[in-house]
Amino acid sequence: MLQLRRPGWQKHKVAPEGKRLAPAIAALWGSLWSIAEIDTRPLLLGFSLCVGAIGYFSMPAEPVLWHCVIVTLVAMACFAIIRSVWWLSVLGVPALMLVGVCGGFTAANIRTGMVAAPVIQSQTRPMMLEGWVREVEPGAKGDRLRIEVHALSGVGADDTPKYVRVTHRLDLQVAPGRFVRCFVQLRPPPSPSLPGDYDFRRQAWFEQLGGVGYVMGRCRGGALGAPLGWGKELGLDVSAFRRRLAEHVNRAAGERAGGFAAALISGDRSFMGIEDREALRASGLSHLLAISGLHMAMVGGLVFLIVWRALALIEPLALRIAVQKPAAVAALVASFAYLIISGGSVSTQRAFIMSAVVFGAVLADRAALSLRSYAIAMILVVLMQPESVVTPGFQMSFAASGALIATYDAWSRHRAEQERVMGSVAYTWASLFMTSLVAGAATAPFAIYHFERVAGFGLLANLLAMPIISFVSAPLAALSLILTPVGFGDVGLRLFGYSLEAVLAVANWTASLPNAAVTLPKSMPTSTLLLSAFAIGCGMAARGHARILLASLLIAPAGVLWLRVPDVVLLWAPSGDVFLRHGRGELVRYEFVDGDGLSPLRYTKVKSEPLCLEDVCSINIAGGGSKAGTAILRRGPVPDAASISLTVEGETLDLGWPEVRLAGGVTVKSGRDDLVLQTAPTCGNRPWRACD
Repeated sequence: MLQLRRPGWQKHKVAPEGKRLAPAIAALWGSLWSIAEIDTRPLLLGFSLCVGAIGYFSMPAEPVLWHCVIVTLVAMACFAIIRSVWWLSVLGVPALMLVGVCGGFTAANIRTGMVAAPVIQSQTRPMMLEGWVREVEPGAKGDRLRIEVHALSGVGADDTPKYVRVTHRLDLQVAPGRFVRCFVQLRPPPSPSLPGDYDFRRQAWFEQLGGVGYVMGRCRGGALGAPLGWGKELGLDVSAFRRRLAEHVNRAAGERAGGFAAALISGDRSFMGIEDREALRASGLSHLLAISGLHMAMVGGLVFLIVWRALALIEPLALRIAVQKPAAVAALVASFAYLIISGGSVSTQRAFIMSAVVFGAVLADRAALSLRSYAIAMILVVLMQPESVVTPGFQMSFAASGALIATYDAWSRHRAEQERVMGSVAYTWASLFMTSLVAGAATAPFAIYHFERVAGFGLLANLLAMPIISFVSAPLAALSLILTPVGFGDVGLRLFGYSLEAVLAVANWTASLPNAAVTLPKSMPTSTLLLSAFAIGCGMAARGHARILLASLLIAPAGVLWLRVPDVVLLWAPSGDVFLRHGRGELVRYEFVDGDGLSPLRYTKVKSEPLCLEDVCSINIAGGGSKAGTAILRRGPVPDAASISLTVEGETLDLGWPEVRLAGGVTVKSGRDDLVLQTAPTCGNRPWRACD
């Protein structure tokens, strides 16, 4: 006898018919979120890992490792129990998120101990440095050499840092992979002088960078071979190959755009002029310099397309095997090679993992789920490099990728409902406009938080430059790769250089427009950034009008918190520079005292004005909102006698240079209440904040 079964949950999570409350709630939940449950879990796990890593770096003191491990194991055990008991399944998602938070926290703690290396404790006398050049980076005062240290004169083996970074001001005559001897002066990596400013000392800790300084004279080549170990030797060989490749591309692509071409192909930006880098940054095109999804898609996609079409032309082979699978293998190899050659930054790692998931799906005859590849990339990057979560590169890369995936998922659904399969030319231009708009909007909160400025004509610059990159530069790069085996690769590179000259022309034109780089008067608080990040996450997961609703519910309070943040009225940096909020409402830099520290990174673009010639200077300032005040700067007969008296609405604050120098910098903020004085982060409470 035929028995009819009651409808139940199907593969695609279709809610069963019935009048019970649970199916109704499940149907409502399924209509709200755009991704199936099988994709929700990796995505939530990735977000939770990020939250855990951020929580670790926000701790005021270093947590105990074994405490973190125990808590993580307990969270994993609870998740396993909840998964095995059916009536506890409603707690599955919160338990998974708890595992992610604990796992991200513990992974960051473990990573901190794994990368521990000696650090220079105080400024050194001039000493001889011997080591291997790993990288050459561009700098405002000269090339920056990252050197793997072999020996430092007068420093024992246990106290010798693993890497140092020194500025080479003269003409550079050595290349990556070369053993060098330099006469240098080193100091510890600088600490932030402004609360919330970028912590270079933390970055240096995870890069095992034990000191920074400058070369006295010129680095000379030595006769010592590669360091012991095949891994180190291979790393030096890759560095040397990257440099040779960059030099060749720089010559072949032409003088005007050779440095830009070298940066796109090898990730080496040292051949680019400072003017071009600033133009790309001011025009909103600096994302082209970060080897990310665009570049990886071009490399992997072009190799996949070329190999696939070439194999399809071989009829006996195409009739016997699925030619897209060898093409996917070739694309994977090409993408991995590009990952190594380009330096393997966080954005490149994310792009490679997502590409690997897509091509792996082709090999396994599975559908390439973009949100799943996005989640897998986030999980792997956070577990391997949890310190990257607090860097602008990670945040902007994943924000742009997630927003674009969600946007095109919604767009694809809309086009499918209209039964439009093939796009028209208008759709191509519309997609370029939408890509620029969505990526710019998704990365804007992070750019404002870290750099306190936005590109006023970023959308226009991207609309003009991206068609050149997509339809001209990418095919010409593929052409140069095809012509290289037959000896005509330089012809393709020269044509590639011509296309990049057009991109640089767009960047320089938009950067020259009035208000091209807009500096915002208020610093974005961390709470606003977190709410903006949650809004982007909700926009990824929700569907339909729920995207706008959920994002608006988070953006509105984020804007209110931003408006209520106190204004920075005065900052006296350890460099001796004084930043005052002028009566016009903008920050202005004054060179007041000659200090040995650094100015805050986020204020590097603040314009400078000269002080008066007298020993006592009075400057009218804006004290936040409608408040006004006066800053009196007194030089004194010696530097330690320099002082500042700040008066806002009848409240006076006196600062002296010795106290400011000892505190590592002082910041004064003024909002609705009284003046608030803040000092630099306390030293000694985290491994990367050792006290000098």
